[in-house]
Amino acid sequence: MKLTRRELLKASAGLAAAATLGHPSMAQSPLHRVRIPSSGEMIPSIGIGCRNYRADAGYEELMVFRDTFAHYHNLGGKIVDTSPNYGNSEEVIGRIMADLGIRDELWVATKVDRENRADGISRMERSFELLAGDNFDLMQIHNLRGADVQLKTMRAWKEQGRFRYIGVTTSSDRQYDRLVEIMESKPLDFIQVDYSLGNRNAADNILPLAQDKSIAVLTNLPFGRGRLFAAVGDRAMPDWAAEIDASSWAQIFLKYVMSHPSNAIPIPGTTKPHHAEDNLAAARGRLPDANLRAEMERFIDPLLA
Repeated sequence: MKLTRRELLKASAGLAAAATLGHPSMAQSPLHRVRIPSSGEMIPSIGIGCRNYRADAGYEELMVFRDTFAHYHNLGGKIVDTSPNYGNSEEVIGRIMADLGIRDELWVATKVDRENRADGISRMERSFELLAGDNFDLMQIHNLRGADVQLKTMRAWKEQGRFRYIGVTTSSDRQYDRLVEIMESKPLDFIQVDYSLGNRNAADNILPLAQDKSIAVLTNLPFGRGRLFAAVGDRAMPDWAAEIDASSWAQIFLKYVMSHPSNAIPIPGTTKPHHAEDNLAAARGRLPDANLRAEMERFIDPLLA
């Protein structure tokens, strides 16, 4: 039997109480923060991915999206990652931020996904219209598309103050060779790459290179498109979960990503308030050291085989 994430959260409630028993201030403890190498700015170590925030959702679902954003913000979350490639996500998020009055309190990242310069400029200007604000914290090239062309515009706009940071993204190791070329030849503040406990390929070359080049790292797919939840099923969490103050499988998976030496910031897709709360809890309490990270890998690998 495979449990839903809600059921997994409910099943782990007892362990949550046990894990926080020795840490009475855990719920009030501050979120871990990560330093952006190119500026020294400190930002929370976990974000919110918005791929599924679509305008064709029904009214009730849109209200859940709004409540999720509100809850995420109230708990200290700041990093919001979207893309015009995600349907009408920018429009939905723009409306939610305006409705809640929190646009200037969030750290907003979006993307450009066009090949030629004119189309890229048009795409980015439209993002400004939909997401409002005078600037973006981060503009990224979606899946490396048109990277050489778009980076020229992005660097110019960064100098003008329209972007604070620029970067590139991928969610496929088929693009890793090209990503390495760009990282080695272009000035970047951020990369975004697929990395999780069940997909560690980026740790071979990409993440060490980011450390060497002083590039900050966002990570997409920290749950492996749900594959990690399916792998653990209804298993009880191992005893070592309490050693890192993890009270759910999601927190285990996120803490693994966050504990990489590159200070990777996971941006899990989050469309429900209780998921936002669960995810942000991963950014509190202890993180696994190198020995426990190895133990976590030995635990999950047979389940994914």
